[in-house]
Amino acid sequence: MPTNQSLADRIEDVLPQTQCTKCGFDGCRPYAEAIAAGAADINQCPPGGAEGISRLSSVTGRKVIPLNPVNGLERPRAVAYIDESLCIGCTLCIQACPVDAIVGAAKLMHTIVPDLCTGCDLCVAPCPVDCIVMYPITETTGWDAWRQADADAARARHDFRAVRLKREKDENDARLAAKAEAKMAAVQALDPADAAGEAEKERKRAIIAAAMERARLKKEEAARAASDANPDGN
Repeated sequence: MPTNQSLADRIEDVLPQTQCTKCGFDGCRPYAEAIAAGAADINQCPPGGAEGISRLSSVTGRKVIPLNPVNGLERPRAVAYIDESLCIGCTLCIQACPVDAIVGAAKLMHTIVPDLCTGCDLCVAPCPVDCIVMYPITETTGWDAWRQADADAARARHDFRAVRLKREKDENDARLAAKAEAKMAAVQALDPADAAGEAEKERKRAIIAAAMERARLKKEEAARAASDANPDGN
């Protein structure tokens, strides 16, 4: 293990990387940073269980303490399952999955890739049709049900997803900025034409108004002429 690792790095290395947020933080890395900063205890990770607490104790030098039940209980490993007959393809579960373990597209049926699922259950609550359930797949719990290779793979997928989402956001922001600039440029380019168009419309309105005024005056002149020719109105 590299000697230049920070305490947070070393703590993150012994977390199970399920990214379940049951610790009260938005993933394993934020939890590791909170422990390193003294803002969190080492007993807040249900997926790691008792073995996880022991590992964190070894890294931090803190005393081993029981898992905090507020954060959850140590349970057998579970994976999510989607009832495909009920799935409406809303993609909310895909957006919630921290390790890209769900395959599907908008308005199409989704499915879980069991080998990739960390059992975080973050996809369950967002589902508007309650078509996702968690199935236990082991009798053992904590690290006895979860290998270091599983944790490493989940961490890699989580980190890749974070990079992908940032790239997609940056690309979308760039597209929106380019669209806004193009629209602004188009408006600026059309301003002179718009001004000329408005001037032409104003000229036509003036011509029509002048013609109507001439017609009115002619009508008034004709009426006066008729009145002069027949002053008695006979």
